[in-house]
Amino acid sequence: MARRIPKERSLDMYKAILYLESLEECCDFFEDLCAVTELRSMEQRFKVAAMLKQDKVYTEIMEKTNASSATISRVNRMLNTGTGCLSRILDRIEEDEKKE
Repeated sequence: MARRIPKERSLDMYKAILYLESLEECCDFFEDLCAVTELRSMEQRFKVAAMLKQDKVYTEIMEKTNASSATISRVNRMLNTGTGCLSRILDRIEEDEKKE
């Protein structure tokens, strides 16, 4: 029977993200690092999270993002039981948009 080796999180990539200096550089970094499908999935989940924070209903979110109900449910679960970071970031974005 094969032994499972525990997966340890490498913080190198996360540290590198902190060095990004502009939106353009951030986009370029992730385009170099991720497959197009990975990026689109993350972008979709982020949009779903934003819409959930705006109290949009699943059917509207599905129509506007093409996300499945399973994806919406997972994002909703993370907003409610995750670390809270995604929700904090969305709140910061909303506050900044109100200032503009």
